[in-house]
Amino acid sequence: MKTFYCDLEITLDVIGGKWRPLILYYLIKGPKRTGELKRLIPSISHKMLVQSLRELESNNLIIRKMFNQVPPKVEYAISEMGMSLEPTLRALCDWGQDYAEKTWNKDDYRRLNVE
Repeated sequence: MKTFYCDLEITLDVIGGKWRPLILYYLIKGPKRTGELKRLIPSISHKMLVQSLRELESNNLIIRKMFNQVPPKVEYAISEMGMSLEPTLRALCDWGQDYAEKTWNKDDYRRLNVE
């Protein structure tokens, strides 16, 4: 049993890290296969992507659907619990955009719109 000292610790334990929020962000837009997620997040390794997907699934934030076909097909979708994070993820996106505009030169970063 884990001990938490504030509610933020619980949130960070479930969705924290570099990759899990990004995966959730893309799955909120619609179901994706592993390869699609890899293309959307090119800097994540295959091993880390699979590990993050398993963690999100075990936390009931995403649903893994396996199709009985050859070659095997697996698709990931956001769950109802995961969808409840949409306002939080949108707020984080807005904050990031505002932060970048106020503190960085336009030459210091590049934001690609791959949505």
